[in-house]
Order: sequence, then C-alpha cells, then structure tokens
Amino acid sequence: MMGFSRPQWIAFLVMAALVVVAPYVLYPVFLMKVLCFALFACAFNLLVGYVGLLSFGHAAYFGMGAYVSAYAAKAWHLTPEVAIVLGGLTGAAMGSVFGWLAIRRQGIYFAMITLALAQMAYFFCLQAPFTGGEDGIQQVPRGSLFGLIPLHSDMATYWVVAVIFLGVFLLIHRIVHSPFGQVLKAIRENEPRATSLGYRTDDYKLVAFILSAGIAGLAGGTKSLVFGIATLTDVHFSMSGEVVLMTLLGGMGTIFGPVMGALISTSMENYLAEFGAWVSVTQGVIFVVCVIAFRRGVIGELAAKLKIAL
Repeated sequence: MMGFSRPQWIAFLVMAALVVVAPYVLYPVFLMKVLCFALFACAFNLLVGYVGLLSFGHAAYFGMGAYVSAYAAKAWHLTPEVAIVLGGLTGAAMGSVFGWLAIRRQGIYFAMITLALAQMAYFFCLQAPFTGGEDGIQQVPRGSLFGLIPLHSDMATYWVVAVIFLGVFLLIHRIVHSPFGQVLKAIRENEPRATSLGYRTDDYKLVAFILSAGIAGLAGGTKSLVFGIATLTDVHFSMSGEVVLMTLLGGMGTIFGPVMGALISTSMENYLAEFGAWVSVTQGVIFVVCVIAFRRGVIGELAAKLKIAL
C-alpha cells in the first residue's frame, strides 16, 4: 500500500473521507484555501522535516508559481491543468538555481541565503511588467479542465484541487519512504556519515530542494486559479514565515503534520477575522500555547502518545 503502515493507511482513509465530505458541510472556497496551503506546507516539510534544511524563502516558489499560472491562464488562455503544471515547473526551475547556490552552506547560513534569494524574487515581482506590480494579476479565469469541464462553480473547482492535493500527498509519501527518502533521512541525522558511506549528499539535497520548490510552485499555481488573483502577498517573506509556523504547529518530520498545521492556521485566519486588529495577537497567543503544549506539533505529539508513525 505504497509503504503505508496500518496507522498511516487508516489516517489517510480518514483524511480522504473528510476531503470528500467537507464541501457539503463547509464553504468550498475556504476548504480549497486549506488544501492549497496544506500542499505548500507538505512541500516545505519535505525539505525541513526530512532533510533538515530550514528554508526562509519558500514563498519565492509559491509566489512565482502563482504568478506564472495566473499569467498563463489569463494572457495565454491556457487550460487550468496546463497553467498549474507551468507553475510547478517554474518553482522547480527556480529551486534548481536557488538550491544550487544555497546548499553550499549549512545551518543559519543556508537559511539566510534562501531568504536573500527570496527577497530578490519579491523585488523582481514588484518591478516586472507581467506581474502587475502592487495590483497583481487580477480576474484570472478558471477556464475548463482539459477544455471540456468548466470550473466556474466552486464545487467543480474543489474536486480538482482535492485530486491534486491527494495525488501530490501520495507522491510525497512515496518519496519519503523510498530508498531516496531513506538517504535524505540519513543526511538529516548525520551528513558526514552519509558522505563516508559513498552518498553524494549535495546531489541528494539539491534534488530534494527542487522537488520541494516544484510542489510549492504547484500549490501557488492552484491557489491563483482558485481565487482568480496572484499578488505580492504570495511572494512576500511573511508567507515563508507562515509556512514555517504551519509545519511546526502540525509536526515537523511527520507526513500528516503539515496538513493539520495548515488546517489550524487557515481556520484561525478565517474564524478570528471578526476580532479585527486583535487577530494577530490572538493568533500569537494560540501559537505560543500550542508550541508549549505540543513540543513536537499536534500530530507529532499524538504519534508519540500512541507510539505510531504518522
């Protein structure tokens, strides 16, 4: 079953069932936002949770994926699936360049390099003519899937986003539990030892970086088509901080943790909006409580209590 342990298989079936039932209970647009950010957090977790590389610049791939997908759908009139794939390829292409530069350093130096490169991407988006500057790319059409299935209704778009999320989630799980994923974990635990065993660790880290950036770009592209807009918010460094919080909140290094973190974070943004200016303060208090109460994240603590791998 694709490397799933029995608890993981049960957890996946429960998650898939909730994804199917949820749009009949909750607002589909809110759920699509959760799924897009869950995909983004899973991409980030692939890098930080399984390779041990803390990137402070993942918004660059998410945001550029959003811009390219939005531009492709609006200006080139491409079908949504092609536009989303282009967003993913953009993230992967940026990841190959930025990753090649960043993996030459480790620890805080790696994090600072990714942040600096992401800021360069932000200022590029601010000045580039195709991004619309501070206005962004607006009124992005959802179009028709494969040119046949119109995505004008939220429910139709939701099922596309759900399929993308579940498919990429299974792909990430397969990557993590493949021989390649085992080498990534070995690099995280003890890179000098992995090198001494003959593994070219820099190559493995670069491939993981490209995969993570590509999935982040895919998430950004999907989000831009769902909401019909791509803005500087998607590529701003605060988005990088948000995905770090999501991953830590859910449980870094767990397969289901980022999904839970994205659900909690997005729900707080949505349901605490009525508090106005106090939203940030309230979120901060909740995050502090969660970090103190759940040192390994919500899913991480649950897995530790039940003594299972999630």
